[in-house]
Amino acid sequence: MPSRFNQRTVLGLVVVLLGVFAFVVQADAAVEGDGLVAFDPGLTSDFVAHRTAVLSTVARAATFLGEIPVLTILTIVAAALLRLFTHRWRPAIVLAAGMIGAATLTYTLKVLIGRHRPDASLVLGAVSNGFSFPSGHSLSSAVFFLLLAGLLWYSKASRAIKLAGTAVAVVLTAAVGLSRIYLGYHWATDVLAGWTVAATWLCLIATTVHFAGRRRH
Repeated sequence: MPSRFNQRTVLGLVVVLLGVFAFVVQADAAVEGDGLVAFDPGLTSDFVAHRTAVLSTVARAATFLGEIPVLTILTIVAAALLRLFTHRWRPAIVLAAGMIGAATLTYTLKVLIGRHRPDASLVLGAVSNGFSFPSGHSLSSAVFFLLLAGLLWYSKASRAIKLAGTAVAVVLTAAVGLSRIYLGYHWATDVLAGWTVAATWLCLIATTVHFAGRRRH
């Protein structure tokens, strides 16, 4: 009978493969213009129709958290704090590696898919001419916030703090992704794909860390 270690590793790899499959399906729909992609124009119109001054301010604040310079600074600060409070390099390295991987995946997949963004007339802010699929803001912010939440569960913090931290991470992840649709920078399926890649990448990181930890012991 396989050990618990093997079971977790196999389960993690299965989830990663399912994530890859889900993204491939989404990417194919983005290229072909069918599947869930068919609902994109309608969803974007709904978001635009419900814009208000207050929601626009909140959306701009949320999308600001997903900007590359902001996430870079946050990653450096968070990595330094992890090193300072845990007295170990491993959490800081995991966070840094996770964010570097997220950036690499974003650039590579955008170039491979080459999907264009919604019409510039829908954008609430400075127009971006880069490719759209998957949403880099959604992908990178999800990796950053959820990876920090995951590392929190390996700390000595109380269960209440761990649950609160996880809830905040989920809310911030959702806020950044939805803000990209609201502001007109991305289609809904771009954001969904970003979240799918982020979840798959996080699962691969967790599986690798678990595997390395058990081998070391």
